[in-house]
Amino acid sequence: MTGEAIVETEELTKRYAGGTLAVDRVSFQVKAGEVFGFLGPNGAGKTTTIMMLTTLIRPTSGRATVCGRDVVASPHWVRQQLGYVSQDVAVDESLTGWENLYLQGRLYHLEPAVLRQRVGELLATVELEEPAHRPVATYSGGMRKRLDIAAGLIHRPRLLFLDEPTLGLDIQTRSRIWEYIRRMRDEHGVTVFLTTHYMEEADRLCDRVAIIDHGRIVALDTPAALKQALGGDLVTIRLAHPGPVPGGVGGGRPPLDRPAGDGQQAGHEAGHEALKALAAEMARLPLVESVQPGADSTVQLVVREGERATPVLLDFLSSRRVRVESVALKRPTLDDVFLRYTGRQLRDDEGAAAYHRMARAVRRVRG
Repeated sequence: MTGEAIVETEELTKRYAGGTLAVDRVSFQVKAGEVFGFLGPNGAGKTTTIMMLTTLIRPTSGRATVCGRDVVASPHWVRQQLGYVSQDVAVDESLTGWENLYLQGRLYHLEPAVLRQRVGELLATVELEEPAHRPVATYSGGMRKRLDIAAGLIHRPRLLFLDEPTLGLDIQTRSRIWEYIRRMRDEHGVTVFLTTHYMEEADRLCDRVAIIDHGRIVALDTPAALKQALGGDLVTIRLAHPGPVPGGVGGGRPPLDRPAGDGQQAGHEAGHEALKALAAEMARLPLVESVQPGADSTVQLVVREGERATPVLLDFLSSRRVRVESVALKRPTLDDVFLRYTGRQLRDDEGAAAYHRMARAVRRVRG
């Protein structure tokens, strides 16, 4: 990934007739050679942003450049630099796979000799050489989507927009498409602008992720940095008892789950005080951000680098002769990030519903 910005927006804004503000002063960059994820709930403004970047609609204000050219001043040139693969598979079912790619290339005015070579290379890339001369009507959904991606690459674009490229596909087909996306970036230097409803997909594929909500960018960074910004990993440790701790708490005291003394309440109080004292010590350990003692002999810790911090915590407890019953390590996910910034979860069924609404509309247009 280089430092060159292949996409750049400055205060990009779109207000539709009637006053609806779909995109509100959005500014970001996409670096050449990266896979850039663009996430947002339905109605957040991501589709409008993409339509402006691909020259399909004009901004109300602000500006956007693709490969250094303004999308309003040079729309024809910009279109030649990019490929676009929509949610709906756009290949012609009556043609063969080979014919679809050849037709797409001729629309870009590629010379026949050059085009035939590229068609062969792309069919090999997406593993469609064997069925290349069969009608697309006989292809599976995954095969059609792979052909659709190949069609978007036929003119060797510098920038490829992939709008929900794996929506509705099984996990095996999705994984294969993930491989193709990585290969396009790694072997051919294609910059990929990806929208998806699958958080795992964004996490595994994207170098950086932008989250848009209510028309504004609310977060933008690497997936790792966005997750780390939530406060670190969560470690939950269930103890048999807190063991001896400085200050006279512990020692010969029985386990927390078997309170002793003049009554059960006194035993609980003594156990909780011992747990609090132990938690205070743990809060001073390396990589620990915060510690919260629980009411059921558990301690919850927010830590940096959970895999490194967990052995430190266990060594400390062992040195205090505290028996550990269980340990759980949970890393923040992009789902957690999305929920934090939008107040909503980006569910798979939300994307699927959008896909089926769009597919029905396309079928009505086709008659």
